[in-house]
Amino acid sequence: MSGRVGSGAEQVIGRAELLARAGDHMSRGGSLLLYGPAGIGKSTLLRTLATQSAAAGHIVLRCHPTESESQLPFLALVDLLGEVAEQVADSLPAPQRAALESALTGRIGSAGQRDGLALRLAVLSVLRALAAQAPVLLVADDLQWMDPASEELLAFAARRVGTLPVHVLATVRTDTDPKGDGDLQERFLRVLPPPALALGVPPLSWPQVTELLSGWASMALPRSVLREVHRTSGGNPLFALELGRALVESGTPVRPGEPLPVPTSLRTLVLNRLGMLTAETRRTLLIASAGARPTLSLLRAAGRANAEGETAVAAALGLVELEQDGVVRFTHPLISAALYAEATPRDRRAAHAALAEAASDTIERARHLALAAPGKDEHVALRLAEAADVARGRGAPGVAAQLGLLAARHTPDKDADTAVVRRLDAAEDALTAGEAGLARDTAHEVLADAVRPADRVRAWIVVIDSAEHALADVDDVYPQALADAGDDPGLQALVRYELAWRALLVDGTMAEAAAEAGRAAALAAEAGDRRTELLALAFQAHNEALSGRPDAAATLARATAEPQDPQVAVDHNGPQYIRFRILLMSDRLDEARSTITWLLGEARQRGAVESEIVFASGLAETELRAGRCGAALELARESLRLVEDTGIALSPAYQVAALAEAAGGSVQRAVSLAQDAVRRAETDGDMLFLSRTLYALGHAQLVGADTHGAVRTLRRVRELEREMGVTDPTRNRWHGDLAEALVRAGALAEAQGLIDETRAQALKLGRESVLAVLDRAQGMVLTAQGGPDSAATLLRAARDHLGELGYRLEEARAGLALSRAEQDRGDAGAARLALEGATRTFRRAKALPWLELVAAGNAADAGGIGAGSGGTAPSPEGPPQGDPAKPGSLDLGTLATMEARVAALVLEGATNREIAASLFISVKTVEATLTRVYRKLGVRSRVDIVRLAARRRAG
Repeated sequence: MSGRVGSGAEQVIGRAELLARAGDHMSRGGSLLLYGPAGIGKSTLLRTLATQSAAAGHIVLRCHPTESESQLPFLALVDLLGEVAEQVADSLPAPQRAALESALTGRIGSAGQRDGLALRLAVLSVLRALAAQAPVLLVADDLQWMDPASEELLAFAARRVGTLPVHVLATVRTDTDPKGDGDLQERFLRVLPPPALALGVPPLSWPQVTELLSGWASMALPRSVLREVHRTSGGNPLFALELGRALVESGTPVRPGEPLPVPTSLRTLVLNRLGMLTAETRRTLLIASAGARPTLSLLRAAGRANAEGETAVAAALGLVELEQDGVVRFTHPLISAALYAEATPRDRRAAHAALAEAASDTIERARHLALAAPGKDEHVALRLAEAADVARGRGAPGVAAQLGLLAARHTPDKDADTAVVRRLDAAEDALTAGEAGLARDTAHEVLADAVRPADRVRAWIVVIDSAEHALADVDDVYPQALADAGDDPGLQALVRYELAWRALLVDGTMAEAAAEAGRAAALAAEAGDRRTELLALAFQAHNEALSGRPDAAATLARATAEPQDPQVAVDHNGPQYIRFRILLMSDRLDEARSTITWLLGEARQRGAVESEIVFASGLAETELRAGRCGAALELARESLRLVEDTGIALSPAYQVAALAEAAGGSVQRAVSLAQDAVRRAETDGDMLFLSRTLYALGHAQLVGADTHGAVRTLRRVRELEREMGVTDPTRNRWHGDLAEALVRAGALAEAQGLIDETRAQALKLGRESVLAVLDRAQGMVLTAQGGPDSAATLLRAARDHLGELGYRLEEARAGLALSRAEQDRGDAGAARLALEGATRTFRRAKALPWLELVAAGNAADAGGIGAGSGGTAPSPEGPPQGDPAKPGSLDLGTLATMEARVAALVLEGATNREIAASLFISVKTVEATLTRVYRKLGVRSRVDIVRLAARRRAG
C-alpha cells in the first residue's frame, strides 16, 4: 500500500481480517496465493506476512519477477536459491550439483546441455536440506512474470515436498478468482505446495482510504474530496495515494461537481488501450465520462448517433461494460476520470453543453450547464440555485451544497449579496449532510467578504455548529457573533441559542443552559422567528426536565404547539426529539418507539445525516430498554458505521453502541468503545456527554465483572451530574448499577445511602422504573446483610414490576438477584426457578453477555453478591465507603481531589499504569501526583501509604 512520509514503515490499513485468515492458514503450514489488480496492496500484505514468518524462525527465500525479465530462464531460481545453495551443495549427488550450478551461473557443462531431471531433483534436494534446518517459505511477488523455467521447477517441487515444512507465499496480478478459472488453476496454484489457499485482496472502504491518506502529513484533504478520491480510485490504495498526491501538488481546491485531476502516471496505467480507438469513439466516451449515469439513449440525445457501436468497441477493449438497462458503466472509475482529465478544456465544455441539452433531470441539467459555462452568468447561477432547492427537497443536502457553491461562483460580481446568501445556504446544506469541514471553510469565506450583520451571524453560527461537540475550540467566536448581532432581537436569538448549548456542553451547567435558552426563545418570539423559538424552547424543556424542574412540561407544550416548522420537526434538537427523550424518561416505551421510528424515517428521507445518527441511536436505546438486544445492537452498529463513514463526532452513538454491546454483543468491545468515547468527550471538553460515556463504561465494567473499575467510573458520573445540576435519575440510569457494584464490593453503607438519596428524587418525579431498579438494589443489600427473607419478597416485587413496565433486561437481572436470595434462604427449588426464568428472559432478549455469565456459573456475580473485581472476593475492608477522598480509615483531607483519587487506587493495589487508565491521565501524571502525595503524607513509597492506612484502622 504505502509508507508514511519520511519513513520506511508500511501502513497496513483495512486488512486485519485478511491478515488474520492468511496468518492462520500459514501458521498451520499452508501455502498462500494473494490475487487482485495492480495497486490493490498485494505486495504490502506479502511483505508483512513474510516478515512475520522470518520472525517466527522460518528460512525466507524471495524473488520479485518483472515483465521485462520474464523471458530470462532460471532468473527467479537464482533469486530464490542463489545465496543458499552453497550451504547444502556438498550434500547433493554430483549430477544434481552440476545441473544446479549450471542453472544458477548460466554456464553449460561439458556435455553441452543441461540435465533437466537432475536440475529438478537438485531443487527438491536443496529444499529438503533447508527444511531439515527450519521451515522454508518461498516468496514470489508478481508470480505472473516468473520465467517459465523457474515456474516449472517450483511446480515440480510443489508436487513432491509432501509433509516437509516447505511452502510458498505468492501474489499474482489478476482480477479473476484463480480457483474458478481452469487456466489460472493450472498455471498459478500448481506452484504452491498443498494445502494452498487463494485469497482475493478487496478494495478499501471510504474510511480506510481516509485513514490511508491521513498517514501522509501533507494530505489534509476535506472529507468531500476524500469521498471523491475513494470513488475515483475504486478503493485501490495505489490509485488513492496517487490521486491524493496530485491534489496536494496542484495546490488548487477541487470545485464541487468537477472530477479529480488524474496524474499522468495513472493515466498511462489505465489508458494504454486508448490508442486503438478512433477520435469519434473517444469523443463518445468523453461524454459518457462527464455524465452521472450515462445511457445509450442519453448519448444519442447528446449527438452521438453511433453510440451503440462505439461503446461496443470500447467494451471489447475492456474499458466499459454495457448493462441490460442501457447504462454504460466504466470498468473502473479511474478510466472515466482519466478520460476526462486527458481532454482539453474546450472538449470538456462541449461535452457538458451536449449533456445539458440532453439531460431531463433538473439537477443534472443545471450541473452540466454550469460546467459548460466558463464565466459568471446569472441565468446559469439561477438554474443552479433552483437545482439546489430541488436536491434539498429530495433529501440530498450534499448535492444541494455542491450546487449552491456552483451557483455562488457563477453569480455576477454586481450581485455580491446574492452570492453570499447562496454560499451560506450551501454551508448549511453541508452541515446537514455531515460535511462539517466544507461548511466551516465556506463560512470563513463568507466572513472574509460579508458586511451585512445577518450574513455574518449566519456564518458565525455555521462555524460554531461545524465544531460539533468541541465547542470550547470556538470560544472566541461567541463575542464576535454577539457584536455582529448588535441590538437585533432575531440575530441575538440565534447567538443566545448557541450560548445555551455552550453553557451545557462546556460549562456543564443545566440551570444556565435552560436560562440562556429561555432568553433565546423570548428574543426569537419578539423577532417572529418561530424556527429558532421552537429549537430554544425544546432545549429549555430538556434541561428543565433533567434538572427536575416542574415547569418542563409547560415549556415542552409551548415547543410542540402550532405553528410548527417542518424543518425543525425532524431536527435532532427539535421538539419532537425532546418529546421522545421525555417519553423515555417517563417509561412510556411504546410511545417513545413510535415517535423515534417516525423521526428516523423522516431524517433518512431528507438526507439529514446527523439527525439520522442521533435517531438511530435513540431507537437502539429504546430497544435496549425493552430487552430487544439483537435489534438494539444492529441499530447501534448501523449508527456507529454512519459516524465512522461520515466523520461526524457524535458521542451518543458511541455511548449507545457500548451499552448495546454490553447487553447483546461483546463486553470487551463495549469497554473499548466506551473508553474511546470518554477520551473523545474529554478531548472536546464536552461535559454533557462525558458523564453519559462514563456511565456506558461503568456499565460495561460491571457486566464484565470489573467491580472496582465500575465503582470508580460510576462515582465519577455521580460527581459530574452533581456539578451539572442533574437531578432526574432517568437521564443516565447509573444509580442501580453503582449500587449493585458497591454491593458486590462490600461497600453496603455507601450503597444504602445512594439508594435512599435516589429513591427520594425518583418518588418526587414519579420514575417507576428507577424505583423498581432501586428495589432490586435494596434486595441485594438485604441479602448481603443476612436478611434473605425480606430480600426475596422485595426482589420478587421488583422483578414483576419491571416486567410490567417492559424493562426485560432489568427484570431478568432482578431474577438473578432473587435466585441468590432464595439460595440464601435455603429454598433450592425457588432459586432454580428464579434462575431459569431469568435465563429464559435473557435468551428471548438475545442478551449474550448475561447468558455467558449464567452459563459460566456466575449467577451470583450477575446477581450482584459476593464477587469482587475480576470475580474474586473483596478484602475484609472492601473498597472505600462514603467520601471517595477518604479511603478506608486514612484521612486524606490534606490532599487535592486528584491526589486523593490516586491514593485511593494505591490502597486498592492498582499499578501506576492501571491508575492512569482508570483516571484517563498519563503514567507520568500519576508519578508526579504520587510524589506530592508522599510529601503531604510524610511517607516515601506506595507501601508506606498502605501501612499508614492499616495503622490508622488498627488505632
